[in-house]
Amino acid sequence: MDYRPLGKTGLKISALSLGASALGGVFGAVDTAEGRRIVRAALDAGINFFDVAPAYGATRAEMVLGAALRDIPRDGYFLSTKVGKYTAPGGYGADTFDYSSKRIAASLEESGARLGTDYFDLILLHDLEYQGQSSTEWALGEGLDTLHELKRAGRIGAVGVGTYPVGLWRRILSDFNIDVALVHNHHCLYDTRLLELLPIAERRHVGVVNASPFGSGLLTDQGPPEWHPAGPADRAVFRRAAEYCRTHGTSISKVALQFAAARREIPTTMFSATDAASVRLNIDWYLEPADGALLDQVRTMLAPVIDRQWSYQAENPQPQNDLQHPH
Repeated sequence: MDYRPLGKTGLKISALSLGASALGGVFGAVDTAEGRRIVRAALDAGINFFDVAPAYGATRAEMVLGAALRDIPRDGYFLSTKVGKYTAPGGYGADTFDYSSKRIAASLEESGARLGTDYFDLILLHDLEYQGQSSTEWALGEGLDTLHELKRAGRIGAVGVGTYPVGLWRRILSDFNIDVALVHNHHCLYDTRLLELLPIAERRHVGVVNASPFGSGLLTDQGPPEWHPAGPADRAVFRRAAEYCRTHGTSISKVALQFAAARREIPTTMFSATDAASVRLNIDWYLEPADGALLDQVRTMLAPVIDRQWSYQAENPQPQNDLQHPH
């Protein structure tokens, strides 16, 4: 496993990192025992950075991840969670947003109890573009100020944002003081707009986390879940590309992971998993040289959807971390 500096945070993190959205059961049930196996497989392979959020599975992801990390020395991994977005029981779609100082402070106490820690290496403002960006200024004002206060107090190590729109990212990276940018669905086989943001991030010494190498399910043999906003014509493009990979003895997920994680200037690429086999498979793919000719052909087949921007603010939006099933 390679390890790279995450901007100005002082953290040296693994080139692959584990997002815990799947531990919340949003792609299918994951019990505590399997959660432990998933985390152990990641740690055994050298992954040292874990990201979660209270919104994933209405706090279940934090509980499962916390149980899995309970016996692991705290200095053996870096831990990130999020604030501002909260999901009631019943799944994605029942979201509320609160970036107030009072709610952020309470949220960290609640997340700390679930995760078994009183210190977070990184805290991210979560999905601040939702609801027509009605809470964006609140998040970038009171929310960001609160995180910097917590950092100065030694309660957290670094301050960041996890959001989607490229235009909003340009503004955040240019005009606001953050340590980390968690960018999802913008460095994968069909969308490489993260590369437009890297020069700004590098000038500001902001560490970049590349989430969703599998395009929220578009770049898998199973295809995306029903809630994904891609329409029938776009889904057909991805199905043809997946079939092309199968006829060449591989999977579109393998091609996707290798493509997303190939650039060394991106500190880490984050995926999620519902079982330990998925973790090991993704790491094996990362370590294996990519088939450049196949990759180029798949990119050509995806030309109709290159840099397509969908709205992820539908009734049942996807988590920021990405999932791939090996079977």
